[in-house]
This record gives sequence, C-alpha cells and structure tokens, in this order.
Amino acid sequence: MASLVNSLVNALTGNSDSLCSVLADHGFQVEYPLSLSYAHDLTNYWSAACSDLHPECMVAPKNAQEMSDVITALGYTQDQFAVKSGGHSPNLGFSSTQGGLLIVTKNLDQVVYDPSTQTAVVGPGQRWEDVQGKLEGTGRAVVGGRLGGVGVGGLLLGGGLSYLSPQYGWAANNILSYEVVLANGTIVDANAEENSDLFAALKGGGSSFGVVTSYTVQTRPMDHPVWGGNYIFSGVDTAKMLAALQDFVEYYPDEKASIILTREHAPLLDIWVMFLFYNGEKPPAGIFDNFTALHPIDQTRTYDSYADLLKNGDKYILHGSRYSIAGETIPVPKDMSPEVLQSIFDFWLDVNNEVLLETGMVGTIDFQPFPRSIAQKALELGGDLLDFPPNQDYILLQITLQWTLALSDARMHDATQKLFKGFGRLITEHIANGTLPNVYRPLYMNDIGADQDYWGRLRTRNRALQTRLRYDPKGFFQTRTSGFRLS
Repeated sequence: MASLVNSLVNALTGNSDSLCSVLADHGFQVEYPLSLSYAHDLTNYWSAACSDLHPECMVAPKNAQEMSDVITALGYTQDQFAVKSGGHSPNLGFSSTQGGLLIVTKNLDQVVYDPSTQTAVVGPGQRWEDVQGKLEGTGRAVVGGRLGGVGVGGLLLGGGLSYLSPQYGWAANNILSYEVVLANGTIVDANAEENSDLFAALKGGGSSFGVVTSYTVQTRPMDHPVWGGNYIFSGVDTAKMLAALQDFVEYYPDEKASIILTREHAPLLDIWVMFLFYNGEKPPAGIFDNFTALHPIDQTRTYDSYADLLKNGDKYILHGSRYSIAGETIPVPKDMSPEVLQSIFDFWLDVNNEVLLETGMVGTIDFQPFPRSIAQKALELGGDLLDFPPNQDYILLQITLQWTLALSDARMHDATQKLFKGFGRLITEHIANGTLPNVYRPLYMNDIGADQDYWGRLRTRNRALQTRLRYDPKGFFQTRTSGFRLS
C-alpha cells in the first residue's frame, strides 16, 4: 500500500486540497456535513455536548492498513483529530473534535472466535452486547463492559471494569495482543513477546501510544445462565444503605458476585438503583441479604445468556442530555468508620442541591466495590499500569451530572470540579486523622473527568512515559488529539 501513501503525501504537499478531499479521492469512506452518515455519527454520543463539536469530515477505515494510511497522512498536515469508538466518554475532545478529522472505528467491528485457543479477535468499533452476542453458542464470554451499549475501544484502553473482574481482573488483563498503528503509521503487534513495553503500557494507558485496530482476548467460561438485574430502593435510610455497602466490600462474599450501588437525585427523583450480577443461575443464600433486608423493588432474574443481561442495562444509558463525570478512589480498611462514606455522600448531596434547579438536572453517585481479588487476579495475569495492591480493598467512586441546556455548562462544570476536589479533600482528612489508611490510590481512567490528574496518581507513570517516548518520540498523539496526555 506504499503507493497509496505516496499518492496521499504528494496530494497533500502539492496542492491546497484538504485532507478530507484527498482521502475521499483515494477511496476512503469519508463522511461530510449534511450527509446522513455524518449526522448519525455526530449524534451517536452519550453526552449531547460532544455533538456540539463538528469535525470537517469523518473517515471510517475498514482495516489496519487504512488506519495506517490515515495516520500517516495526518502526519503531513497540522490537522487536529480524534478517534471514536462507542462515544461513551463525555469528556469533550476525547472522541470528538471541532474542525479537523474524526476517525470513526465503526467498520473495525470484527468478532472472530478461535475454538482451538478459546481466544477472540475483537475490533474497537464493536459494543459489548454485540461482542457477547456473537460468542453465543461457544460457551465462552469476554471480560468486558457492564452496560451492553458501551464501546469496546475506550473501555479496554482505560483498564475496563467488568462484572467478571473479581474472577478475572480488569478487562485489559485478559488481552493477549494488540494490533496498533503507531504515530509514524507503522502497524505493530504488542504482546508479551513483541513490543512488550507497549503491551504493558496499553493496559490502562489510554490513547497516548497509538491507535489500536484489534484486540486478541482470552475468553472465559460462560456455558450457563446468569443472574442479575436491579434493586430499586425508595425512602431507605442512607446510613443503613451505606452500612450494607461497606459490609459487602469489607467481607466480599463471593468472587462470582458483583454490584454497583447508585444514588440518583433530581427535583422529582431521589432513589437508590443497585446493579447486581452473579455468575451462575442463582446466587447462594446470604450473598445480598444486607440489601434485600432493606426491601427493594426486585427487578432481578435469571438470564439465559450473558449478552441478554448486558442489554438489560442499556435502559440506564440515557441519550440526549449533557453530562460531566468525575471519580475518586477510597481505600477501605476492615471496620472502617461509617463516617467516611457518610461524609462523602453528604458532600455530594450538598453540591447537587446547589445546581438542582438547572434544567434537566440529575445527579448520580456510583459506589463500585473493588475487592482485593481484582488486583490479585490482575497480578496473576501479568499486571497493568494501574497497579492496584493485592492486599487492599477499595471503593471506586464515580459521579455524573446530567443537564439539558448549554447555558448550564459552566455552572455544571464548576460543580463537577467542586465535587472531585472536595472528595479528595475529605479522603485526605480521613487519612490524616487515621480513619483511612495512607495507601496508593490511583484513579480509574474511564470514570474521571478531563480536569483530573490521571497520570499524576499513577506510580507507573515514569515507566509509561519512557514507553511513550519510544513509540511516539515527536509527541504526535500528545499534541494533535485530546485525552489524558502523558508528557
């Protein structure tokens, strides 16, 4: 394909044609404003604010070679660009761009299962419910997203929490090989034998190192029905709910069990929504008793397939609103003072009430148990950039603010900043007074806002930086596209 690259380069350096027109002239699938495909991809974001950014055009490479040609051609321009997988990140510029080129991975949607190795090759343009659906009948599953409509690419590059994580670690720990397009357009494989430093850096390193065009993943047994769904709680005493959560984290009952506990707060809404999963037909007695004792509306059942359970969560991916996110990491010691979670919750509620009357406002806080078994499994599978210690339990916090009008953007952005800075201050105070242990607390990339310091919280940062300098010495991805940048 060198002649195509040469032709692209000659066209770009020899006249004033835009990159979009050059790519279109050379047979790439290019989408322009006013076309139906452009409009569809522009509106296919979780946060409507991302749709406010209008690229000059979009290109949808069909394979790694086309992706290589696009990246090579970008190197001969000064155009900004972004790469979009599922479009679930609400951080502006991470998978969206104003002007420049938007690379959409929707054509890189392969799911190819190899029964001899029980591995699957998965493209970044897929969504998790479809990946699992295509594995139906194999008796296997991929360790991936908990909501079926989330995209593959972004989740895996950020590490990836899964309902299966207590058994098998981060989703990224189950990746055996990456096919990557580097800043100079070279296509390489990154695995334990080839480019092993890049392989390690991609396990939680985001998009700083290259564009991944396929993932070879180890599948896991899934030849049985699974149980899960939601509990809905209304009018439940907050202290009792937080006590049930704390007990679940401190005495994690079963590695096959997984939950997310969520509080939703709006002018006419104030409920707890709990996501539950058990990797089996029914959970053993006692697993969720602390929660059932609080008398939820029970929306759980046994699902014939894991894919069907993931699709059930899609009703909580609400499109059409504007969103911001932020996250924090709480270390959980045995017999932790209930004051810790209560102080976090009370602060969250106070800040939410300050913006409660913004049009369409819904505030959400997610408490995600992160038992030490996840870090233990991660180490057994070779580790990752997040490098959580195997002897410490955590809760990963995520907050979401939802609203309708662009007029509210600045106020909601300020509230988001106030929340994550306040969480950090509260946790630091609890550490200072001995209520919490002074331990390593990395952030989970997929749950944090663009203003948070992902790399500054990683003890593996320097190792990752050396890898970035090796594979992108000129800083192509650092300067030409947005994300959690490493410099």
